[in-house]
Amino acid sequence: MKYMTVKGEKLSQLGLGTWGMGEKASKREEEIAALRCGLSSGVNVIDTAEMYGEGQAESLVGEAIKDLDRSQLFLISKFYPWHASPREQKKSLAASLKRLGTDYLDLYLLHWKSDYPLAETVKGLQDLQRTGLIRYWGVSNFDTADIQELVDIAGEGAVFANEDLYNLDKRGVEYDLLPWQKQHGIAFIGYSPFNSGNGQSIPVKASLKQIADKRGVSVHQVLLAWTMRTGQVLTIPKASSVDHMRANLAAADLVLTAGELAALDRDYLPPKSKQPLESI
Repeated sequence: MKYMTVKGEKLSQLGLGTWGMGEKASKREEEIAALRCGLSSGVNVIDTAEMYGEGQAESLVGEAIKDLDRSQLFLISKFYPWHASPREQKKSLAASLKRLGTDYLDLYLLHWKSDYPLAETVKGLQDLQRTGLIRYWGVSNFDTADIQELVDIAGEGAVFANEDLYNLDKRGVEYDLLPWQKQHGIAFIGYSPFNSGNGQSIPVKASLKQIADKRGVSVHQVLLAWTMRTGQVLTIPKASSVDHMRANLAAADLVLTAGELAALDRDYLPPKSKQPLESI
């Protein structure tokens, strides 16, 4: 398992995404087993949100972690933009904590930009941080100008992470956002590493298939290993079965060669100019 350190926190580069989980009773046992498989194999990051199944994913996570050492987990959740006022943040957080069966979050994120004044949202998050209900805070689906505005408001060192769409076919953030966040010590969490969240899978071009075939791994494992190649990105694929989780765990140990990365760059071009931020 590969790890990265952010503000003194040792985080597995492979996290557990939960979008779409917890919504079908028939899959609940299998989904819990998948989450526990990942956690027992060295993964310590779980990403969820009040939006996912309107709390059903959080409830699933709560059941999966109820017998585990909470201090060894890094638990992330997110709140809706229309819950961005300090008052609504508190209400949303209380509901999330209840579903998760914990008394604090490690990281609380604004799910996407809100019409509510950003400075007031920051104040609410800082208040929650002071009370110990959250350890860190950040945002999701913010572009470079957005995150610059956020740091101007909150100050250097205040923002823990920004979570955006990132995979081999959606690389726009590499042009300016990823370097900017690295420079300012803000972790980057990449969601949808297979681009499956919008129902449009990544096209399998020659280099991708050749690498998978030569390594004796799946295309998905190459895609996942690629997101972790720099050590800067925390990637959060969803795995709803133990078999899928084991495949993701194996991908976390797959190191692509310089030649393989260059071949992928030829088929999936890195950005050469500023791109509009994409999201799902």
